[in-house]
Amino acid sequence: MAKPPKIRAGRFATPLDGDAVAADWRARGFSCHEFNDPPGQAWNDFVHDSDELVTVVRGRLELIVEAERFVVEAGDEAFIPRGARHSVRNLAPGPTRWLFGYG
Repeated sequence: MAKPPKIRAGRFATPLDGDAVAADWRARGFSCHEFNDPPGQAWNDFVHDSDELVTVVRGRLELIVEAERFVVEAGDEAFIPRGARHSVRNLAPGPTRWLFGYG
């Protein structure tokens, strides 16, 4: 089993500046990409060969990593270690805008 994720609540100030997050992640060796998901959108059972970062710009996500459930809010940052099976679902009643990157 992969190491557990690390959730840093309030890692970034809100309202979140996507360009500032991208610059922070680049300095740490991560890419930065954006998703805008409708309510209920789910991305299930992913496993990557690289570490991943996730942060919410607007909305709320459920993150399930190796059967542990976490809620990620605007400004929080989640670190998902390589090899960890994970799923992401939009919990918000409206669209959730979130960033992810690999490093």
